[in-house]
Amino acid sequence: MSQRTTRREFIKQSSALGAAFWVSGQNLLAAEKSPLEKLNFASIGVGGKGSSDSKSAADNGNLIAICDIDDKRLLKAAARYPKAKKFNDYREMLTEMEGQIDAVTVSTPDHSHAPASVMAMKKGKHCFTQKPLTWSVHEARVMRETAQEHGVATQMGNQGTAKDGFREAVEVIRSGVLGNVREAHVWTNRPVWGKGVDRPPTGEPAPKHIHWDLFLGPAPYREFSTLYHPFEWRGWLDFGTGALGDMACHTMNMHVMALDLYDPQSIVAEQEGMIENETYPKSTKITYQFGERGEGNKLCPLKLTWYDGGNLPPEELLMGEKMKSSGVVLVGDEGNFYTPDDYGAEYVLLPKDKFKDFKKPEQSLPRSPGHFEEFVVACKGGDPAMSSFNYASRLTETTLLGNAAIRAGKKLEWDAKKMEFTNAPEANKFLSRDYRDGWSL
Repeated sequence: MSQRTTRREFIKQSSALGAAFWVSGQNLLAAEKSPLEKLNFASIGVGGKGSSDSKSAADNGNLIAICDIDDKRLLKAAARYPKAKKFNDYREMLTEMEGQIDAVTVSTPDHSHAPASVMAMKKGKHCFTQKPLTWSVHEARVMRETAQEHGVATQMGNQGTAKDGFREAVEVIRSGVLGNVREAHVWTNRPVWGKGVDRPPTGEPAPKHIHWDLFLGPAPYREFSTLYHPFEWRGWLDFGTGALGDMACHTMNMHVMALDLYDPQSIVAEQEGMIENETYPKSTKITYQFGERGEGNKLCPLKLTWYDGGNLPPEELLMGEKMKSSGVVLVGDEGNFYTPDDYGAEYVLLPKDKFKDFKKPEQSLPRSPGHFEEFVVACKGGDPAMSSFNYASRLTETTLLGNAAIRAGKKLEWDAKKMEFTNAPEANKFLSRDYRDGWSL
């Protein structure tokens, strides 16, 4: 029996006595009985969102290794976690410390989410990966399959999933109070980064504290620019996933979960200001068409429209409510559901007069002890986290199909089972990409 298996089984067995499980809709974290019950975490990416993710790891276990391509960020994290071993290359970290690590956090730019996470899962490590789960649709499918194959606990970092209000909103929509929901409208104030910018001229040297080749990871080689690192990468096709990747795993999460909005039949995008093969558009309007879904195909066909860059849905859908800079409106036969909250945790049923006596449905979803804490319980043998890769990968596939439609410039008809566009085989290249030598799934 390997050291990895021995440690993993010990944690499961001991946690059955000392750790909490989901019981009757509640999850209570109990005191740990042995130092070995604490999970040993490694954090890949410790700046930006990685700073709070590595803190969550340290607060819930032993943070024994940290990794970042930016030495300044790495040293800043090392000052907080002096016992953690430092690395610049996660491949070296996962190989050298394979027998000691139980779980990883992955908080890199989007293009490195999948290769880092898949390598960790193949080594039997539980995996907490930031949203969007992956850079491409193909990677999302691989993440789900890899997690299932290796039996690891997983969670995507769309923290709104853990909010009580989010789970209540899912219960309300599933209750049928809106009747048949036929439309969903989702808008955001993104993009907030540089947009409509062509590739910068070459010749800007990478600072000594930046390991640029490691930042590029699986992406095609290009020279360093401050227009990519440390923040603007999200708007570049090679590294980020644009406005959809930044926000849709938050803002589309609630109704995707409530209404089984997976595997659209078609996707079409209108866009303005895209630089071909370089940057995402300045603004988009993307329409997804879903067929009948759910158990027994009880859910009616639905059209979902995404708006960004200043595009907005018809104001009359809000029935007098103030339209905020981001939000969701669901349109049902019996009324509308509006939330101005990115997570869907605060909402109103419209028209207000009709629903003034509405009684919330009985609780059917467990309430969370906290997003990361949910992941820890799953690692210790408890129930899967609500945004495990089994769910999060399907949410990510739905959202990132919009990016494929942006790049294709035409309506795409989608066959999820075959994972191909049936009417436009030339667009299938936007579902994946070749990795640079030395990087793989």
